[in-house]
Parts: sequence; structure tokens; C-alpha cells
Amino acid sequence: MSALILTGADIRVEDVAAVARDGRKVEVASVVRERLDRARKVLDRAAASGQQIYGLNTGLGANLGTSVSGDASAFQRQLLEGRSGAVGNALPQDIVRATMLARAGMFSAGGSGISSEVFNALIDALNAGVHPVMPSLGSIGDSDLVLMATLGRMLTGDGEADFQGRRMPAAKALAMARLAPVSLAPKDGLSLISASAVSAGSGALAVADALSAFAQQQQAGALTMEGIGANQTILDPRLHAARPAAGQQRAAQGLRDLLARDKAPAPATLQDPLSIRCMPSIHGALLQAIDQAKQAVEIELNAAADNPLVLGDDAIVLSTGNFHTPSLSLAFETLGLAIAQCAAASAARFIQLTGSGRNGLPRYLSPVGGASAGFVPLQKTVSAILAAIRHKANPVTLDFLPVSEGVEDHATQAPLAVSKCADMIVLWQRLIAFELMAAAQAVDLRNGLTLAPATAAIHAAVRALVLPLKEDRPQGIDAEAIYAALASGSWQA
Repeated sequence: MSALILTGADIRVEDVAAVARDGRKVEVASVVRERLDRARKVLDRAAASGQQIYGLNTGLGANLGTSVSGDASAFQRQLLEGRSGAVGNALPQDIVRATMLARAGMFSAGGSGISSEVFNALIDALNAGVHPVMPSLGSIGDSDLVLMATLGRMLTGDGEADFQGRRMPAAKALAMARLAPVSLAPKDGLSLISASAVSAGSGALAVADALSAFAQQQQAGALTMEGIGANQTILDPRLHAARPAAGQQRAAQGLRDLLARDKAPAPATLQDPLSIRCMPSIHGALLQAIDQAKQAVEIELNAAADNPLVLGDDAIVLSTGNFHTPSLSLAFETLGLAIAQCAAASAARFIQLTGSGRNGLPRYLSPVGGASAGFVPLQKTVSAILAAIRHKANPVTLDFLPVSEGVEDHATQAPLAVSKCADMIVLWQRLIAFELMAAAQAVDLRNGLTLAPATAAIHAAVRALVLPLKEDRPQGIDAEAIYAALASGSWQA
């Protein structure tokens, strides 16, 4: 795998996933190093001129009016120590790596004034696999500085780090990786922590996972249409051109591709339930929400969102509110609602498949009938999962209090909006697993059905993991096997 070259402009969601999860290495374009050097010189000149610069020669937050002089490096260390207030379970390694890459990408835009030594130390730690132990609770979205303080401390040799699967003192981890702790130049500490890198990095991973789950949901929906004998004329492109709602035509095209064959089977009914008939509309809305979240994340990954901001080309340093992320939060709130809508439709299709026997299917998808429970007990599990998704869909962007003596009187809750959306994706994939399992059973019970090539491959992928239901057995184990394949990336259809 070739290295990701940071240019300050073109990090994508897919790049973050490759670095965070697949160990892709990171290199830096020469233009970035020139940009960083220029910004650092502007910052140093501004400081030497006596200009008041937030976080360099002033305190932070409520201490804005406090002037700072003396040992600049010691003050930057103090900023890190004083803001190391995160608690809770440590974030997973992939999110920490995504965070490190996100901050490196933001630095590459050139607005931080970060010293080259600290920037290089961040890149080296990421490539060497030295990661700060980063507790999960502490950011309200006014940048993620309380969480990011763990990264700054690790680079200076303080705190804890994960290295080669072990947790240890950061100084030891750096030494084992043959890296040295860095000293902080003026503003370096603030530059390391004043960023929404946790939100952007974890958001990139959530978008990557949503794209994967969406493709799986399309497959499950197509197999359901086969198994229930749906009327496939609802995918006619003329219908979707007549009302081209967001993403609808793309979703319909994807379903048509999955169901493509020389001759579509005769439908079992004129009109199917809305969870089937309106699948392109529901899936299209989700596609649009994924697109919006992807755009919001990629703006952050490549943005100079520092406060204060060094404008290298204009040779000035200005205070900003660029660290504030309402668009990111709202994008993930919307994505969560779209996932909930799509998941509810998947659950509804499961109920249709496993109920009293629609379109000639046997009751509960049981081939033996009688007192056999078949698939119907799983309706309770599906309902429980959907309830958990609906709970996670509740908005959080308005849940904040004024802090720092009212200086920070607005927040976005971006990390919480992203993390609950990521939790929803996990639950949604569990519902997809149930739909795939029921749809495959329906296909097996519909004698003489010839599947489209793509849906035949989907059916085969299910059957490679789970045998057809002949008599009642513990099916939670079956659902877990399909979910594990969907979530791990091993699903091949």
C-alpha cells in the first residue's frame, strides 16, 4: 500500500480508514513543510512585536485577560497539564489513529504555526504505532481540547501510550519506538489541542462504515424483493425521474443492478408494503445524508481551524471561531435520523417476511409448520434493536451549559453526535443481518425461483455462513455469524 502524502488539501474519508485501520503510512509533501515554516516565522514575528496572541502570551478561556511571560515552553506544558481532564473508557485504537491523522491533516493546511519539530513528532508517532491513551469523555465540541491534551502530553513524554498492543508510560513507548519526546515552542501546546480532530477523525470512520453498511442494506433489500416476490416495476427509472428526490435515482439504480436479469419474475402482487415499495426513497434519503456527512468531515480534515489562525500569505495572526463545528454535528444528527429511517424499514421487511405468510410464503418461514416457531421469535429481537437505534437517534446538539465563566456559552457536542451515530451503524448492521437471514430463507421456500446473478451471490454468501432453517434451532447464533461478517469486512457477495 502506497503512503498517504499530506498536501493540506485532499485527505478523504477512505484515506483516514486506511491509515487508522490498515496501517497505511503517512508522508509529507515538501509544499507542506514550506507552508509550515512560513507560518511559524509569521507567528514568531508577531509575538516578538508584542502583539497579544491567544494561548501564546495570554491565558485561555476565562483567563483570556491574563498576560503570560517567562518560560514559553513551560507555559505550553502547563496548558496541556491543566486541560487533561478527560475520563471514561479509552477510545479504540482506530479512532485514536484517525484523530492523529486528522490533526496532522489540519496542520498541513498551515494555519497553526506549529513548529516543525512537533509536527514531525506527530507524524513519526503515527507511523511508528505509538498512540496516546485517550479517554472518551470530556469534549463538548468547542474543539476537542480536553481529549487532545493526551496527544500533546504523549509527544512530550508524559501520560500513557499504547504501543505494540501494550499500555505503558508514554516515555517508555517513545523510547521503544526509537522516538524522542519533544520540547514545545510558543503556542505548540495550544496548537496540539485546539482542534476538532477527534470529531473529524471518528466522523471519517463512521462515514466509511455507513457507506459499507449502505451497500449491505441494498443487498438485503434486493434479496427481500426476491424472497417475497415483490413487484419490481417500482424500480423503473421513469418513476424516479418523475420525482427526483435526493439520492432516490441512485438508490433505485443500485437495486436495479442487483436484480438485473433477462426477464424479471412475475410479481406476486400489484403493490407491496411501503417498506418494500418505497425502498428507493428511503435509501436515497440515507445516501444524501451520507454525502452531507462525508462533505462535512472532509472539510474539517483539510481545514485550518485553529484559534488563533496564522495567515502565512498575509503575514498576520488573527483570532477565529473556526474550531466550532455546528455543521459537522448537524450532519451527523441528520445521518443518524436517516439511518434510523432505513433501519426501521429493514425491520418492517423482516416482520413482513416472517409473519403470517405473505405472497404464498409459509407462516413464520417455517418449512414444517404446526407448532414450529420458525422465525417469529426473532421479531422481538429485531424490535429491541430498533428501539435501541431510535434511542440513539435523539438529538444532542442542544445539550450544553455555558462554561468558562460564560466565555464558552455555546457548544456543538460534535464528538457525541458522531459517536452515537457510529453506535447506530453497529445496531443497523445487526438488523441487516436479520433481514438477510430471513430473505434467504424466503428464497429457499419459494420453489422454482431463479435469482438474478447478483442476488444469487448474496444468497450464496448467506448460506456460506448459515444453513437453511429445517426445524427450530437457536437462530441468534446464526444472526451473529452474519453480523460478524458484515462488520468485519469479510462479507463477500
